[in-house]
Amino acid sequence: MAEVVLERVSKTYANGVEALRGIDLRIEDGERIALVGPTGSGKTTLLRLIAGLESPTGGSIRIGGRSVHSLPPHRRNVAMVFQRPALYPHLSVRGNLGFGLFPRSGWLDRLWPGKRRNGDIETRIIGVARLLGLEALLERRPDTLSGGQQQRVALGRAMVREPAAFLLDEPLSNLDAQLRLEMRRELHLLHRRLRATMIYVTHDRDEAMTLGERVVVLDRGAIRQADPPRVVYDEPSDCFVAGFIGWPPMNLLPGEMLEVEDRLSFKIGDVSLESRRRPDWRPFIGRKLTLGIRPEDVCWTVEAGDDRLEAVVEWIECLGHERLVVLSRQSIASSSWKVTALCSNAPALREGATGFVAFDLTRAHLFDPATGRALCHGRPRF
Repeated sequence: MAEVVLERVSKTYANGVEALRGIDLRIEDGERIALVGPTGSGKTTLLRLIAGLESPTGGSIRIGGRSVHSLPPHRRNVAMVFQRPALYPHLSVRGNLGFGLFPRSGWLDRLWPGKRRNGDIETRIIGVARLLGLEALLERRPDTLSGGQQQRVALGRAMVREPAAFLLDEPLSNLDAQLRLEMRRELHLLHRRLRATMIYVTHDRDEAMTLGERVVVLDRGAIRQADPPRVVYDEPSDCFVAGFIGWPPMNLLPGEMLEVEDRLSFKIGDVSLESRRRPDWRPFIGRKLTLGIRPEDVCWTVEAGDDRLEAVVEWIECLGHERLVVLSRQSIASSSWKVTALCSNAPALREGATGFVAFDLTRAHLFDPATGRALCHGRPRF
């Protein structure tokens, strides 16, 4: 395996669209990273540049310490797994797994059932099939396999080549929910066994947090944050990452930090949240700010109390053991706001009910409304 290094990589298409701009990223040997971002953020383009399927406009790409700019895809020693398995329908699982290992001339003779096979290649095919649970399927054709089995064959076809890096472009997006969960676990365990360099592209935030030892958040062709999953969740670099990572997304409320009679509070319109447990907010007194708080740190109750704000239950979605609740406050004093809460035990919840909302400010974040950059983070959950 090998490290992959990108320095100031950019990509601009002929029509003037800037897909990537100034990407600096070092992927260590054996590291598993997840590239995540909205549609059009540049995830797949970055993967294609590493694979050699497209050429960068600027910057440099190194794999295993050598520049790969002048190398065609087949000489970069990387294996790419696409969104769709794209298996050869006329070949068996064995033939699909070994397809890339044989020279172009005479490969059909070697792969066709009943013909003599290369011993070393056969050993590698059997080893990968055993690792992926495909041993019993080696003589079957792709059209007789389930979606999950087909994707495992596509992954195995990449594995038998023993590449320097695996490039996975949303390989689970076409599977149903149960198969996705199973394949996530298999990929995680597979990486643990191989310690292979893996670059995994996904638009699924949960998938990125589950599979990535490091999560790289992309937006409009630039990296917003590249950190371990827990850091990305607990210490988002800006409002975009805070709102994108995690579901439901973080609540973001505009307001102002004030101090009245030595008491610190965050004012949202005509209501204030006392912040006596956040002395680290004191340097921001007098500033316009954006308060960020996760839905799991928002509590709804029918009982009034200090720092509890009156709100109306606007909408409820049952998630099984939890309920997703949208709470709103309407006021003629320009202090209207809406927040999302995750409530586990709230039997009195019903749409249209009036109650009170409380925030756990020890876990709240502050952002600069002008730049979106994080100014102060809350206490980590774990």
